[in-house]
Amino acid sequence: MKKYDICIVGAGPIGLNCAIEAIKSNLSYIIIDKGCLVNSLYNYPNNMTFFSTSDKLEIGNIPFISHNSKPTKAEAMEYYRRVSSSWKLKLNLYEKVVEIKKGENFKIQTSKSNYLSKNVIIATGFYDLPYKLQIPGEELKKVKHYYDDPHPYFGMKIAIVGAGNSAIDVALETFRKGCKEVTMIIREPKLNSNIKYWVKPDIENRIKENSIKAYFNSKITKITDKNIEVKTKNKKIQLENDFVLAMTGYQPNFNFLKKIGIKIRTDKNKTPLHDKKTMETNISGLYLAGVICGGLKTNKWFIENSREHSINIINHIKK
Repeated sequence: MKKYDICIVGAGPIGLNCAIEAIKSNLSYIIIDKGCLVNSLYNYPNNMTFFSTSDKLEIGNIPFISHNSKPTKAEAMEYYRRVSSSWKLKLNLYEKVVEIKKGENFKIQTSKSNYLSKNVIIATGFYDLPYKLQIPGEELKKVKHYYDDPHPYFGMKIAIVGAGNSAIDVALETFRKGCKEVTMIIREPKLNSNIKYWVKPDIENRIKENSIKAYFNSKITKITDKNIEVKTKNKKIQLENDFVLAMTGYQPNFNFLKKIGIKIRTDKNKTPLHDKKTMETNISGLYLAGVICGGLKTNKWFIENSREHSINIINHIKK
């Protein structure tokens, strides 16, 4: 069984950056991911654009050239493929980490093999577990927690749950791509305050002219094959419906973190315990990197402000 200096769990941008920093320091490493390269980005909507400019997404001193001020998903996928090829990164993709146990070294058991490593970095992000609606009918095939393309919803009546950027992007795109009826079901009294500034006037005007219907202070209470039941303003109404797109957000896999021994704080964000300078957890040699560090506060860490995690971790390992 081959032993590495570092095992990196997660082949997202920050996991890749950790590997690049390991290479710079002549440390042996392996990257393991249960999905494809930058799996979370792959599952983003096809026409998504980033908040950040392309230079903020760069890793490994590889320039990221975009045709627009805000790069698209397709450009990012191409960029991170190019980074991986340029650095000849060692990637074990479509291989799920099942267990991590610490002895003299960490023993990593996966769906395909076993590995030994002196250190482990968890850089798994948060995009795997959607928040469920917890209502009757959520198990129906018409209910989707991920969105990629507007085409399947052409000519359909759809309901979008949520008021954040994802929900608004889906509402505008499906509306413009021929949805018969787009309805937003929003728990809050207004749209999310963090809406992208270039999108905010668009969605507000579409709601004002009733091109996109919006029910505020409302929630879906039941889903059937042909309808949804919505509680709004102390009454329940029935709406004809073909699809429900629940853009309710996602959360880290806390069960996996607990299983490998990482302590979770009892604060409202369920922040995994780690040193903010070294990124080391309560387990010596086990580190966190990227958005996973924020727990439920998934808007705290992005690619652009968590690239430093990689440097901090590798510096600590070298010491």
